[in-house]
Amino acid sequence: MATLKEIKTRINGVKSTQKITKAMKMVAAAKLRRAQEKIIQARPYAEKIDELLKGLLPSVDTSLNVLLEKREVKNKLVVVVTADRGLAGSFNTNLLKFAYNHIGSGANTKVITVGRKANDSFKKSKLDVVGNNPGIFNSLSIELSNEIVNDVVRRYISKEIDEVEIVYNEFVNVVKQIPRVVKFLPFAASESKADEKKAMKADFIYEPSAEAIVNTLIPKQLNVQFWKALLESNAAEQAARMTAMETATRNASDLLKVLELSYNQARQAAITKEILEIVGGAEALKDA
Repeated sequence: MATLKEIKTRINGVKSTQKITKAMKMVAAAKLRRAQEKIIQARPYAEKIDELLKGLLPSVDTSLNVLLEKREVKNKLVVVVTADRGLAGSFNTNLLKFAYNHIGSGANTKVITVGRKANDSFKKSKLDVVGNNPGIFNSLSIELSNEIVNDVVRRYISKEIDEVEIVYNEFVNVVKQIPRVVKFLPFAASESKADEKKAMKADFIYEPSAEAIVNTLIPKQLNVQFWKALLESNAAEQAARMTAMETATRNASDLLKVLELSYNQARQAAITKEILEIVGGAEALKDA
């Protein structure tokens, strides 16, 4: 049986860890609220642009815009978005496993990583990593997001790649985050029942022209689409970390109960031993 000092040391260690996990849970909860607010702010803008493009695309010649051009996929680019830090349960592990399964052998596939965990994982692999963005979530901004989009678009326009996909964790709720893969290029307006209701049924006169409007809106929508993916991943990360820290705090409480019981048992055993020694000494004096 462990000594009283050893058990006491373990109890103090678990209590210190519990304080840290409680603090991390509170920080993650605050960051999650801010991340959700950003998603709510970005959503109407993205939906409206997508609605406009959905109404415009059928009336324009898609061959006039290289971002709409569907080519034979000889080279694919996959952008993998993870967190910069761990201590978020299986958040990063599940996403990376999903990404590797999706990419497969990696033949004719290039990878751009976003987040330190993706960078650390893929640099050890045999895949062709053409770009990495570690530490982006420490100061997440639309400017950094747009820089990545510009790099991806440049590669697509130069025909270095023929298709682009984004792999990231979608935020569903606090306890549920789903790895998702979405096609980024060639561009296509989203399809949903909501879109069908919002589809433009009337004839419009466009100024300067439908093609010019589409050419202006597509780059904006690509920026918003990627920004939303980063916001989703950030919110999912904070939710996963908050849940993981809550579980760790609860486990620490359970462990403290076990340790305190062991401490009390050891203390009672030590007291009983001392009493027996005293009684034994008293009996020895009587016999003397």
